[in-house]
Amino acid sequence: MAGRVVVVTGASAGVGRAVARAFGARGDRVVLVARGAAGLDGAAHDVRRLGGLAVPVVADVADPEQVEEAAALAEAEFGPVEVWVNNAFSTAFGECLQVTADEYRRVMEVCYLGAVHGTQAALRRMVPRGRGAVVQVGSALAYRSVPLQSAYCAAKAAIRGFTESVRCELLHGGGGVAVTMVQLPAVNTPQFDWVLSRLRWRARPVPPVYQPEVAAKAVLLAADRPHRKEYWAGGSTVATLLAQRVAPALLDLYLARTGYDAQQTGAPEDPGRPGNLWRPLDDVDDRGSHGRFDRGAKSRSVLLEARSLLAGRRP
Repeated sequence: MAGRVVVVTGASAGVGRAVARAFGARGDRVVLVARGAAGLDGAAHDVRRLGGLAVPVVADVADPEQVEEAAALAEAEFGPVEVWVNNAFSTAFGECLQVTADEYRRVMEVCYLGAVHGTQAALRRMVPRGRGAVVQVGSALAYRSVPLQSAYCAAKAAIRGFTESVRCELLHGGGGVAVTMVQLPAVNTPQFDWVLSRLRWRARPVPPVYQPEVAAKAVLLAADRPHRKEYWAGGSTVATLLAQRVAPALLDLYLARTGYDAQQTGAPEDPGRPGNLWRPLDDVDDRGSHGRFDRGAKSRSVLLEARSLLAGRRP
Protein backbone atom coordinates (compact mmCIF):
# COMPACT_ATOMS: atom_id res chain seq x y z
CA MET A 1 0.00 0.00 0.00
CA ALA A 2 1.31 3.44 -0.93
CA GLY A 3 1.83 6.27 1.50
CA ARG A 4 2.85 6.51 5.12
CA VAL A 5 0.64 5.65 8.07
CA VAL A 6 -0.13 8.89 9.91
CA VAL A 7 -2.17 9.58 13.06
CA VAL A 8 -3.51 13.11 13.53
CA THR A 9 -5.25 14.08 16.76
CA GLY A 10 -7.69 16.97 16.78
CA ALA A 11 -8.29 16.14 13.12
CA SER A 12 -11.93 17.13 12.88
CA ALA A 13 -11.43 20.89 12.47
CA GLY A 14 -8.98 23.76 12.30
CA VAL A 15 -5.29 23.05 11.95
CA GLY A 16 -5.77 19.30 12.44
CA ARG A 17 -8.27 19.19 9.59
CA ALA A 18 -5.86 21.03 7.29
CA VAL A 19 -3.03 18.70 8.33
CA ALA A 20 -5.16 15.64 7.57
CA ARG A 21 -5.98 17.01 4.13
CA ALA A 22 -2.32 17.70 3.40
CA PHE A 23 -1.29 14.15 4.27
CA GLY A 24 -4.23 12.83 2.26
CA ALA A 25 -3.10 14.79 -0.79
CA ARG A 26 0.17 12.87 -0.59
CA GLY A 27 -1.66 9.57 -0.72
CA ASP A 28 -0.97 8.74 2.92
CA ARG A 29 -3.08 6.50 5.13
CA VAL A 30 -4.45 8.81 7.78
CA VAL A 31 -6.05 7.87 11.09
CA LEU A 32 -8.18 10.79 12.28
CA VAL A 33 -8.68 11.16 16.03
CA ALA A 34 -11.09 13.64 17.65
CA ARG A 35 -14.28 13.79 19.71
CA GLY A 36 -16.67 15.17 17.08
CA ALA A 37 -18.21 12.51 14.85
CA ALA A 38 -19.52 14.89 12.17
CA GLY A 39 -16.19 16.68 11.91
CA LEU A 40 -14.33 13.38 11.69
CA ASP A 41 -16.59 12.14 8.92
CA GLY A 42 -16.00 15.38 7.02
CA ALA A 43 -12.24 15.05 7.49
CA ALA A 44 -12.29 11.44 6.30
CA HIS A 45 -14.23 12.50 3.19
CA ASP A 46 -11.62 15.20 2.51
CA VAL A 47 -8.70 12.79 2.82
CA ARG A 48 -10.28 10.22 0.51
CA ARG A 49 -11.27 12.87 -2.04
CA LEU A 50 -7.67 14.04 -2.18
CA GLY A 51 -6.30 10.56 -2.81
CA GLY A 52 -5.50 9.20 0.63
CA LEU A 53 -7.06 6.55 2.84
CA ALA A 54 -8.77 7.48 6.08
CA VAL A 55 -10.11 5.91 9.25
CA PRO A 56 -11.98 8.20 11.70
CA VAL A 57 -11.71 7.35 15.39
CA VAL A 58 -13.87 9.05 18.01
CA ALA A 59 -11.68 9.45 21.09
CA ASP A 60 -10.85 11.93 23.84
CA VAL A 61 -7.07 12.37 24.05
CA ALA A 62 -7.40 13.24 27.73
CA ASP A 63 -8.08 9.52 28.32
CA PRO A 64 -4.88 7.47 27.82
CA GLU A 65 -6.83 4.27 27.29
CA GLN A 66 -8.78 5.80 24.41
CA VAL A 67 -5.53 7.04 22.85
CA GLU A 68 -3.96 3.61 23.17
CA GLU A 69 -7.01 2.04 21.55
CA ALA A 70 -6.79 4.52 18.68
CA ALA A 71 -3.13 3.62 18.15
CA ALA A 72 -3.91 -0.10 18.15
CA LEU A 73 -6.74 0.46 15.66
CA ALA A 74 -4.44 2.48 13.41
CA GLU A 75 -1.94 -0.36 13.18
CA ALA A 76 -4.65 -2.98 12.78
CA GLU A 77 -6.16 -1.06 9.84
CA PHE A 78 -3.08 0.30 8.09
CA GLY A 79 0.10 -1.16 9.57
CA PRO A 80 2.98 0.41 11.55
CA VAL A 81 2.44 4.05 12.44
CA GLU A 82 5.22 6.19 10.94
CA VAL A 83 4.08 9.70 11.86
CA TRP A 84 2.05 10.83 14.88
CA VAL A 85 0.82 14.44 15.05
CA ASN A 86 -0.36 15.73 18.44
CA ASN A 87 -2.67 18.62 17.63
CA ALA A 88 -5.79 18.21 19.79
CA PHE A 89 -6.57 21.03 22.19
CA SER A 90 -9.23 23.09 23.87
CA THR A 91 -8.94 26.15 26.05
CA ALA A 92 -10.70 28.84 28.05
CA PHE A 93 -10.41 32.56 27.33
CA GLY A 94 -10.50 34.88 30.31
CA GLU A 95 -8.53 36.46 33.10
CA CYS A 96 -6.99 34.13 35.66
CA LEU A 97 -9.70 34.68 38.30
CA GLN A 98 -12.46 34.08 35.72
CA VAL A 99 -11.29 30.55 34.90
CA THR A 100 -12.18 27.87 37.42
CA ALA A 101 -9.83 25.24 38.80
CA ASP A 102 -11.75 22.51 36.98
CA GLU A 103 -11.43 24.41 33.70
CA TYR A 104 -7.68 24.84 34.13
CA ARG A 105 -7.41 21.15 34.89
CA ARG A 106 -9.42 20.16 31.84
CA VAL A 107 -7.34 22.36 29.52
CA MET A 108 -4.18 20.69 30.79
CA GLU A 109 -5.72 17.24 30.42
CA VAL A 110 -6.69 17.82 26.80
CA CYS A 111 -3.89 20.04 25.55
CA TYR A 112 -0.83 18.91 27.55
CA LEU A 113 -1.68 15.40 28.74
CA GLY A 114 -3.28 14.66 25.38
CA ALA A 115 0.13 15.28 23.79
CA VAL A 116 1.79 13.12 26.45
CA HIS A 117 -0.65 10.26 25.86
CA GLY A 118 -0.22 10.49 22.09
CA THR A 119 3.56 10.58 22.34
CA GLN A 120 3.62 7.56 24.64
CA ALA A 121 1.29 5.56 22.39
CA ALA A 122 3.45 6.39 19.38
CA LEU A 123 6.78 5.66 21.06
CA ARG A 124 5.60 2.31 22.39
CA ARG A 125 5.34 1.27 18.76
CA MET A 126 8.08 3.29 17.10
CA VAL A 127 11.01 2.75 19.48
CA PRO A 128 11.09 -1.08 19.16
CA ARG A 129 11.05 -0.68 15.37
CA GLY A 130 13.72 2.01 15.40
CA ARG A 131 11.87 4.47 13.18
CA GLY A 132 9.10 7.05 13.29
CA ALA A 133 8.36 10.70 13.95
CA VAL A 134 6.23 12.53 16.51
CA VAL A 135 5.23 16.11 15.71
CA GLN A 136 3.89 18.36 18.46
CA VAL A 137 1.74 21.24 17.21
CA GLY A 138 2.76 24.15 19.37
CA SER A 139 2.49 27.92 19.34
CA ALA A 140 4.59 31.02 19.74
CA LEU A 141 2.71 31.26 23.04
CA ALA A 142 4.74 28.27 24.28
CA TYR A 143 7.54 30.82 24.76
CA ARG A 144 5.71 34.14 25.12
CA SER A 145 2.52 34.14 27.16
CA VAL A 146 -0.23 36.70 26.59
CA PRO A 147 -3.03 37.95 28.82
CA LEU A 148 -6.45 36.25 28.71
CA GLN A 149 -4.93 32.92 27.63
CA SER A 150 -3.11 31.69 30.73
CA ALA A 151 -4.53 28.14 30.45
CA TYR A 152 -3.51 27.72 26.81
CA CYS A 153 -0.08 29.34 27.26
CA ALA A 154 0.68 27.11 30.24
CA ALA A 155 -0.32 23.97 28.35
CA LYS A 156 1.78 24.80 25.29
CA ALA A 157 4.78 25.66 27.47
CA ALA A 158 4.34 22.31 29.25
CA ILE A 159 4.34 20.49 25.91
CA ARG A 160 7.59 22.24 24.98
CA GLY A 161 9.25 21.19 28.23
CA PHE A 162 8.01 17.62 27.87
CA THR A 163 9.19 17.43 24.26
CA GLU A 164 12.69 18.67 25.05
CA SER A 165 13.08 15.96 27.69
CA VAL A 166 11.78 13.22 25.39
CA ARG A 167 14.09 14.42 22.61
CA CYS A 168 17.10 13.90 24.86
CA GLU A 169 15.90 10.41 25.76
CA LEU A 170 15.52 9.50 22.09
CA LEU A 171 18.98 10.83 21.30
CA HIS A 172 20.29 8.63 24.09
CA GLY A 173 18.69 5.41 22.86
CA GLY A 174 15.79 5.94 20.48
CA GLY A 175 17.40 4.75 17.28
CA GLY A 176 15.79 6.42 14.31
CA VAL A 177 12.81 7.82 16.21
CA ALA A 178 12.53 11.60 16.52
CA VAL A 179 10.24 14.16 18.12
CA THR A 180 9.94 17.76 17.00
CA MET A 181 7.68 20.74 17.58
CA VAL A 182 6.07 23.29 15.28
CA GLN A 183 5.50 26.74 16.78
CA LEU A 184 2.58 28.41 15.02
CA PRO A 185 1.37 32.02 14.71
CA ALA A 186 -2.26 33.11 15.02
CA VAL A 187 -4.36 30.91 12.75
CA ASN A 188 -7.84 31.37 11.27
CA THR A 189 -9.65 28.38 12.78
CA PRO A 190 -13.14 27.83 14.28
CA GLN A 191 -11.68 27.81 17.81
CA PHE A 192 -12.58 31.45 18.43
CA ASP A 193 -16.27 30.58 18.16
CA TRP A 194 -16.31 27.34 20.09
CA VAL A 195 -13.82 27.41 22.95
CA LEU A 196 -15.04 28.47 26.37
CA SER A 197 -14.88 32.26 26.72
CA ARG A 198 -15.38 34.60 29.66
CA LEU A 199 -14.51 37.65 27.59
CA ARG A 200 -16.87 40.59 27.24
CA TRP A 201 -16.31 40.75 23.49
CA ARG A 202 -15.93 37.98 20.92
CA ALA A 203 -12.43 36.55 20.76
CA ARG A 204 -10.21 36.93 17.74
CA PRO A 205 -6.65 35.96 16.77
CA VAL A 206 -3.98 38.64 17.07
CA PRO A 207 -2.96 39.88 13.59
CA PRO A 208 -1.24 38.91 11.40
CA VAL A 209 -3.47 35.86 10.97
CA TYR A 210 -2.52 32.85 8.83
CA GLN A 211 -4.70 30.27 7.15
CA PRO A 212 -4.61 26.73 8.57
CA GLU A 213 -3.04 25.46 5.35
CA VAL A 214 0.13 27.38 6.26
CA ALA A 215 0.24 25.50 9.56
CA ALA A 216 -0.31 22.23 7.71
CA LYS A 217 2.71 22.90 5.49
CA ALA A 218 4.83 23.44 8.58
CA VAL A 219 3.64 20.16 10.10
CA LEU A 220 4.41 18.23 6.91
CA LEU A 221 7.89 19.74 6.77
CA ALA A 222 8.45 18.71 10.38
CA ALA A 223 7.18 15.19 9.67
CA ASP A 224 9.59 14.88 6.76
CA ARG A 225 12.57 16.20 8.75
CA PRO A 226 11.77 15.49 12.40
CA HIS A 227 15.36 15.53 13.67
CA ARG A 228 15.32 19.33 13.71
CA LYS A 229 14.41 20.59 17.20
CA GLU A 230 11.71 23.08 16.15
CA TYR A 231 10.06 24.76 13.20
CA TRP A 232 8.77 28.33 13.39
CA ALA A 233 5.91 29.17 11.03
CA GLY A 234 5.09 32.77 10.16
CA GLY A 235 7.06 35.98 10.46
CA SER A 236 5.06 37.00 13.52
CA THR A 237 6.23 33.87 15.35
CA VAL A 238 9.85 34.72 14.62
CA ALA A 239 9.37 38.34 15.70
CA THR A 240 7.61 37.32 18.92
CA LEU A 241 10.21 34.78 19.95
CA LEU A 242 13.11 37.10 19.17
CA ALA A 243 11.49 39.94 21.12
CA GLN A 244 11.01 37.58 24.06
CA ARG A 245 14.71 36.79 24.04
CA VAL A 246 15.84 40.41 23.76
CA ALA A 247 13.38 42.39 25.88
CA PRO A 248 10.90 40.22 27.82
CA ALA A 249 10.09 42.92 30.40
CA LEU A 250 9.23 45.46 27.70
CA LEU A 251 7.10 42.83 26.01
CA ASP A 252 5.23 42.33 29.30
CA LEU A 253 4.39 46.04 29.39
CA TYR A 254 3.42 46.11 25.72
CA LEU A 255 1.06 43.13 26.05
CA ALA A 256 -0.47 44.49 29.25
CA ARG A 257 -1.31 47.61 27.29
CA THR A 258 -2.42 46.11 23.95
CA GLY A 259 -3.17 42.42 24.58
CA TYR A 260 -6.78 42.87 25.69
CA ASP A 261 -8.02 44.86 22.70
CA ALA A 262 -5.95 42.86 20.20
CA GLN A 263 -7.68 39.62 21.19
CA GLN A 264 -11.28 40.90 21.07
CA THR A 265 -13.58 42.24 18.38
CA GLY A 266 -16.15 44.97 18.83
CA ALA A 267 -19.01 42.46 18.91
CA PRO A 268 -20.31 41.36 22.32
CA GLU A 269 -19.81 37.75 23.34
CA ASP A 270 -22.88 35.65 24.10
CA PRO A 271 -22.42 34.51 27.71
CA GLY A 272 -24.68 31.53 27.07
CA ARG A 273 -22.76 30.28 24.05
CA PRO A 274 -21.66 26.65 24.52
CA GLY A 275 -17.95 25.85 24.55
CA ASN A 276 -16.15 22.68 23.52
CA LEU A 277 -14.05 22.27 26.66
CA TRP A 278 -16.21 19.47 28.06
CA ARG A 279 -17.95 18.17 24.93
CA PRO A 280 -17.41 18.48 21.18
CA LEU A 281 -19.35 21.03 19.13
CA ASP A 282 -18.76 19.26 15.83
CA ASP A 283 -20.42 16.01 16.83
CA VAL A 284 -23.50 16.93 14.75
CA ASP A 285 -22.37 19.82 12.51
CA ASP A 286 -19.07 19.76 10.62
CA ARG A 287 -17.18 23.02 11.31
CA GLY A 288 -14.37 22.57 8.75
CA SER A 289 -10.90 24.06 9.03
CA HIS A 290 -11.42 27.81 8.58
CA GLY A 291 -12.84 30.31 11.04
CA ARG A 292 -14.50 33.66 10.35
CA PHE A 293 -11.28 35.54 9.66
CA ASP A 294 -10.67 34.59 6.03
CA ARG A 295 -10.60 38.24 5.06
CA GLY A 296 -7.04 39.39 5.47
CA ALA A 297 -5.66 36.00 6.55
CA LYS A 298 -2.33 35.13 4.96
CA SER A 299 -2.24 32.05 2.74
CA ARG A 300 1.55 31.73 2.69
CA SER A 301 4.59 32.16 4.89
CA VAL A 302 7.72 33.31 3.05
CA LEU A 303 9.92 32.00 5.86
CA LEU A 304 8.30 28.57 5.73
CA GLU A 305 8.47 28.35 1.95
CA ALA A 306 12.15 29.28 2.01
CA ARG A 307 12.85 26.57 4.56
CA SER A 308 10.89 24.05 2.49
CA LEU A 309 12.98 24.88 -0.57
CA LEU A 310 16.19 24.57 1.40
CA ALA A 311 14.98 21.18 2.59
CA GLY A 312 14.59 20.10 -1.04
CA ARG A 313 10.82 19.94 -1.06
CA ARG A 314 8.33 22.19 -2.82
CA PRO A 315 6.35 24.32 -0.32
